[in-house]
Amino acid sequence: MSKLITIELINERLEAKGFGEKQRESEELAKRSVLDHYGVELTSNYGSNADFSVYEESTADGYGVWIATNDTNEISICEDVYYYDSDLGDALAEAIKYSNGDSEDPETFYIEDEYANYVDEAIEQLFVYLSEKFEEEVVNELINEGYEEQD
Repeated sequence: MSKLITIELINERLEAKGFGEKQRESEELAKRSVLDHYGVELTSNYGSNADFSVYEESTADGYGVWIATNDTNEISICEDVYYYDSDLGDALAEAIKYSNGDSEDPETFYIEDEYANYVDEAIEQLFVYLSEKFEEEVVNELINEGYEEQD
């Protein structure tokens, strides 16, 4: 009798990696899994020596803009300044995805408002990306262990 790959078996292995159903159903667990995977720590403490920063600034004529940058001393108007905070999710997700941190020495990201929608959007986007990536890995591992896919 052959061993079949089931959704339950895949989920069990995904949960062990931090990207299964249990994590998908909990924003806090999903956030922790994503940040741990990329070696990133979020802080709202401005005094921290951040590797990446997201915060609001005012223009000379009183409008609010958002800055998302690796270097607060050299802000590029065309690359680091956002007119709408709804555009920050993609910028934050990309910065997290390409960070160089690890569990021993995480990168610190200063986020003025850690509970803003763009933070949730970035985490969700990365969680989905990693879940799909790990699911593919898990299925391949199971096949290598002699399991067969169901028809």
